[in-house]
Amino acid sequence: MRNHLRLPPPAAPPLSGHLPFGDAPEATDPIEVTSRYLTRGGRPWFPVSGEFHFSRYPAARWEEELLKMKAGGITVVAAYVIWIHHEEHEGRIRFDGDRDLRHFAELCARHGLDFVPRIGPWCHAEVRNGGLPDWVLGLDCVPRTDDPAYLAPVQRWFTAVGEQLRGLDRADGGPVVAIQIENELYDQPAHLLTLKRLAQRSGLSAPLWTATAWGGVELPPDELLPLYGGYPETFWTEAHGGWPDTCRTHFFFTHQRDDEGIGADLRPTTVRGGEGAPTDRFPWATCELGGGMAHSYHRRPRVDAADVAALGLVKIGCGSTWQGYYMFHGGTNPKGDLSTLQESHTTGYPNDLPVLTYDFQAPLGEYGQYRPSYHELRLQHLLLADSGHRIAPMTSVLPQERPSGRADRSTLRWAVRCDASSGFLFVNNHQPHEPLPSHPDTTFDIVWPDGTEVTLPSTPVTIPSGASFCWPLRMPVAGALLEWATARPVCRVDHEGQTVLVLAAVDGIRPELALDASSVSSVRAPSGAVTHVDGSILITGLTPGTDALVEIGTPDGGRVGLLVLDGTTAPSVYRGRAWGAERLVLCHDGVVFDRDEVRVHSAAAEPSFAVFPPPRQRLSVPGAQVHTEPDGIFTRYRLLSAQPPTQAPARLPVRRTRPAGPAPVPTANSLGRASAPDDTYYETVAAEYRIDVPDTLLDRPDGVLLSIYWTGDVARAYTGETLVADQFQSGAPWEIGLDRLDAGAVRTQGITLRLLPLHPGQQGVHLPSGTAPHRKAHVGGVTWTAQRAWRVRLG
Repeated sequence: MRNHLRLPPPAAPPLSGHLPFGDAPEATDPIEVTSRYLTRGGRPWFPVSGEFHFSRYPAARWEEELLKMKAGGITVVAAYVIWIHHEEHEGRIRFDGDRDLRHFAELCARHGLDFVPRIGPWCHAEVRNGGLPDWVLGLDCVPRTDDPAYLAPVQRWFTAVGEQLRGLDRADGGPVVAIQIENELYDQPAHLLTLKRLAQRSGLSAPLWTATAWGGVELPPDELLPLYGGYPETFWTEAHGGWPDTCRTHFFFTHQRDDEGIGADLRPTTVRGGEGAPTDRFPWATCELGGGMAHSYHRRPRVDAADVAALGLVKIGCGSTWQGYYMFHGGTNPKGDLSTLQESHTTGYPNDLPVLTYDFQAPLGEYGQYRPSYHELRLQHLLLADSGHRIAPMTSVLPQERPSGRADRSTLRWAVRCDASSGFLFVNNHQPHEPLPSHPDTTFDIVWPDGTEVTLPSTPVTIPSGASFCWPLRMPVAGALLEWATARPVCRVDHEGQTVLVLAAVDGIRPELALDASSVSSVRAPSGAVTHVDGSILITGLTPGTDALVEIGTPDGGRVGLLVLDGTTAPSVYRGRAWGAERLVLCHDGVVFDRDEVRVHSAAAEPSFAVFPPPRQRLSVPGAQVHTEPDGIFTRYRLLSAQPPTQAPARLPVRRTRPAGPAPVPTANSLGRASAPDDTYYETVAAEYRIDVPDTLLDRPDGVLLSIYWTGDVARAYTGETLVADQFQSGAPWEIGLDRLDAGAVRTQGITLRLLPLHPGQQGVHLPSGTAPHRKAHVGGVTWTAQRAWRVRLG
């Protein structure tokens, strides 16, 4: 099928200086807002933000987790500053330990990450009371309004936050680039403005002030930058309502920014604040693209890496100029002094959440686990790091023939983002739950504003079901012009006078490269054919891999390389500064770049990674011999452990110490949503199992992850009588990080699992497709994997 699109003439320059946002005069790279994109230091700026709640993660591990986020392409860290986590008792505001906001912001600054505190006072975040302390709700006031009795404690809270962030604003060279006020408040613009003024009077300062903008939000005109979102699935909709249409929308290319489904459990979709923020005055920026999804008791969706990757890619194609993910890093709720701190039916909220876990199926999990979505998103973020300044000002253009509605699964979904001279072609053929068909015999005809027409590929291809990708159009590469390619652009790196652009082949589509012949003086391909066609040089028949380097000479004597990696290798690409230069690292495990050291996080006994360009000096790794070998243009380093791995079993013994009693009788809240079983059931009718953990696993410095395979409805883990982990059954293994537990308690008491079966009459729980509702509470096995951080240095 031939897909045709005529690109429009260049858009008029965006509005600038029309909004009252201003950076500190001292800022060397001032941040400004135009009507279509952000700028920084006078250059278009495409931020990538990821949510990480510091108060839901151990402070001792913040720095390494921030480095993981940075290696994953995150440039801005966003975090709710959750009031109830800091002031559970009135007047006793805590910023110590895992609540140390200032230390967290300083770590962001240390590693070149921007910071966005989302200060509330109401956050939601699946926290008790949306983050408002119980004592605030006990006041004679109307929360989330301009009631003076409510604003007085809010002012004290904002003042405390302002004191923590003093000296970390842009005027002092700090990392705070934006501050979010409130959350999901759609119909009180005057109150939002009051909160902004209170925050400013409290000493808080940032070039950008933001607010969530879904649900037809009414914002005070021009005072807050509207931020949008979109999730592949929801936990807050009805148990058996099917896949929500509001989620389905995010897998189509549209110019609709709003998502009326987010927060709809607290604001029915029939209720809107108004017409929403004007799209002609603000760029399309996001703060809550679903990096995963939480589980509520009544609805436990599964989100796959392909879902997250397709949604993120579609938003770039639609016109996003700020990719913001919620969550990018999971966590665990802290333990309250007065109560548990999760959202629940008992506090009047519509969903029952687990007491502790807030893993969110995020790219980086509750215990810092790397998920496949982390690697998929990193490919997109590498492109934005490389070309975001070019993509941000580009216009999103939709073809005339596009899907007729949300139910249309047969029309190919695609778009082009372009300026007057170049662009990117986006294709999405993936959505959750309802697979999209493949599209055979596909080509694209793109007509540029000057009348030039290009057709790609050279011969029709089949767009596979499940594929999502973008291809470059007229992409300049160090003097050469890549007219188009049927491979995804990833990033570039310079080596000895040559610029190498890395591209990733799309599984099922043979890569082709087309070069403007006038920009090329010579070309050499390692495989396939090089032909001249109508002023272009066409390279076909490439076999993707680490040696698939097309070498190009340019008329001015420049040297360019186009490296086409295969679809399996591409998700292993990292780019970062290591050992004195920018380098590419191929590794299917985790990699962080930390000044003069690279750390490889791996559960493999003898992991490997490949580097281009390789350092001239040898690499050393404490505790390992380093063996090198060529891997295409890369040098591969295999780490051969100097000591054999500990001979502990991969499976741990587990024994049942108490059978399950009768399943808890189903209950529901006023909305008819199933409620989680009462705490007393864990003491009386839960099946109980004991895991004895050998000392060899408790002494590992980089942690051990347990995977528990179980059936039932809900489960909790204890050391002694202390609750340490919990999970609602969703068909996935239950993971617990041993390093989070008290080693002494585990040695003497082991780990106790208490599992409740699902009642035969319970019909109000949604489980992912393929997950059977298990009426029996049973542990089928426990396995473990030991993580190790291998420290790679020069010399």
